[in-house]
Amino acid sequence: MTPLPKRRHSTRRGGKRKAAIKLSLIGLSTCPGCGKNIVPHRACPTCGMYKGKQIIVKKEKKSKK
Repeated sequence: MTPLPKRRHSTRRGGKRKAAIKLSLIGLSTCPGCGKNIVPHRACPTCGMYKGKQIIVKKEKKSKK
């Protein structure tokens, strides 16, 4: 036999529990290459630098003439 609760929890009690679970802001750092905000331990999506090295080579768009 598994133990079961005798009475259901009130909605206020459940609301207090859910209020304690909240989203937190992600910590951002600045890219040393371009100076934009990036997620730590990831390559910069704008310039492609990671730990001072060029990891991602960006293709230049051809201009239409």
